[in-house]
Amino acid sequence: MTRPVPLANCLEPFFTDRLMRERCASPHTIAAYRDTFRLLLAFGKDSLRKAPSQMTLADLDAPFVGAFLDHLERDRRNRARTRNARLAAIRSFFNYVALREPQHAAIVRRVLAMPSKRFERRQVDFLTRDETEALLAAPDRRTRLGRRDHALLLLALQTGLRASELTALRCHDIVLGSGAHVRCQGKGRKERCTPLRRDTIATIRSWLREVGGHHEDPLFRSERGGAMSRDAVEHLLAKYAAVARDECPSLKRKRVSPHVLRHSTAMDLLQRGIDRSVIALWLGHESIDTTQVYLDADLALKEKALDRTTTHSARRGRFQPEDRLLAFLKAL
Repeated sequence: MTRPVPLANCLEPFFTDRLMRERCASPHTIAAYRDTFRLLLAFGKDSLRKAPSQMTLADLDAPFVGAFLDHLERDRRNRARTRNARLAAIRSFFNYVALREPQHAAIVRRVLAMPSKRFERRQVDFLTRDETEALLAAPDRRTRLGRRDHALLLLALQTGLRASELTALRCHDIVLGSGAHVRCQGKGRKERCTPLRRDTIATIRSWLREVGGHHEDPLFRSERGGAMSRDAVEHLLAKYAAVARDECPSLKRKRVSPHVLRHSTAMDLLQRGIDRSVIALWLGHESIDTTQVYLDADLALKEKALDRTTTHSARRGRFQPEDRLLAFLKAL
């Protein structure tokens, strides 16, 4: 008979040994996995009538995990992407359990066999040039807060940095002068440098002169003096998008988020004829295939292809055989 194994005996070392010590997982990964298991344990407390510290590995069988995933979609209104992300965290834990507690292999196999849910892939949202200009004009640059927000929006739209990368920037990450660029650490701890345009250089130089920050100070500080949070960035985007909608009505149909700014950067580069491989390097994508979504969303590119096609009402030409002399030369 398989002895019951307390869940805590595996869950605690999964975080401390596997994620933190062995894999050196990023704080974002640890926080995402932590939130998954907090939700899972809260669900188990209500459905199993057990305190989390009393649960065993046998309680986390495939039917229980399936019921938890259904709970996420039905009660918490999570979408398939979020559901799949939670399932990925659970799978990672059970891969660890498979090595630590092999006597529970049957439970582990059934959980690991649970498939991710398929979902519709929508086209990415992005802002046009008129919309980005309206958004950049929204902050009141007569105030210190407005100048900070304008510099943040301009840097985000020119570089395509993620919200986490923007908020993590320090003053020493900005290199001005010859070959001006911004350094950041993205997903997978990959460092990359993104060059800066002249207008961005002038704005950031003026902002650095105003804040007079030391090397390790946050580039964009909150009102309390610390680094801005992702929520603060989303809040200021929502605020300035509401202002910009008065000048640019097309923004009323769009939700402006940090990732929409990132998509806008990619689409602007694509429409200027920049190669996909350069866009992937610019945004810090793992693979060039990731930039395919921007090709799918580029209506202007499709319209150019449409212009090269003939209409159905066009008069069909009659086949004319090639000149014998030209055919001879062509065959050489």
